[in-house]
Amino acid sequence: MRRENQSSVPEFLLLGLPICPEQQGMFFALFLGMYLTTVLGNLLIVLLIRLDSRLHTPMYFFLSHLAFTDVSFSSVTVPKMLMNMRIQHLSIPYVGCISQMYFFSLFVCLENFLLAVMAYDRYVAICQPLHYTTVMREEMCTLLVAGSWLFSCAHALLHTLLLSHLSFCADNTISHFFCELTALLKLTCSDTFLNELVNFTEGGGFVFLTFCAILGSYTRIGATILRVRSIKRICKALSTCGSHLLVVFLYYGTLATIYFIPSSNNSKVKDIIASVMYTMVTPMLNPFIYSLRNRDMRLALGILYRRKIFFL
Repeated sequence: MRRENQSSVPEFLLLGLPICPEQQGMFFALFLGMYLTTVLGNLLIVLLIRLDSRLHTPMYFFLSHLAFTDVSFSSVTVPKMLMNMRIQHLSIPYVGCISQMYFFSLFVCLENFLLAVMAYDRYVAICQPLHYTTVMREEMCTLLVAGSWLFSCAHALLHTLLLSHLSFCADNTISHFFCELTALLKLTCSDTFLNELVNFTEGGGFVFLTFCAILGSYTRIGATILRVRSIKRICKALSTCGSHLLVVFLYYGTLATIYFIPSSNNSKVKDIIASVMYTMVTPMLNPFIYSLRNRDMRLALGILYRRKIFFL
């Protein structure tokens, strides 16, 4: 392709969600409520874990980082989508679009690593209970979280740098409600072989490895539970893992819907609906899953509520 046929675009247009104009107000109120619930619910989890000394354990340490990631994850995409729905400001600057893609990739990758780390923590707690305090010491927990952040930043930076070297054609319309990597690659005039190769090998590799780590941890946990003859211990182990397993199912289920289920004529609508699931619905449900199914979180919430009444 000749150079003069290529052009750099100053901004992109986000088409947003496929919603009829007369239904925009109803869906705006719905998504705004979901976003506020996500932010307040996850920040409440972080606050409870910080204030209650009984929650200063490795499991809740990882949970606090997962809650912060969920808030950041939603905040990267949802506010811009809500603004587009409210004032029909569909454009996003080139730099803003690339930045949104970077942070989206960062928090997607970080969520994967944290879910894998939490599965490993449950594996050590159930399969090696006598060595738990030795293995999951404070230094180890900090190292696991720091490593997750480091690899996630490197992953997002790699894809962002590769994308920044591409030239974009005159068509700057993105059929999505945020700047997603695959949607941007469809608009470029440059050769995307390297980008797609890295996305398939490196991007797919870390998802596969983290999922295998989760699957391997719970396979060992399941084998250990089956050898236990105490119904009480089995129920306790299932209660400990139930919340995390439900979050894993919701998160990887929506990702599989986008990347592994064959495309059809309405694949764009399917991808957008699945994206709404893992950017808004799953982060919103996480606080309810962990607080309603977790006795320690309910006790901490009750103590915080009574303190509030006392101070009032």
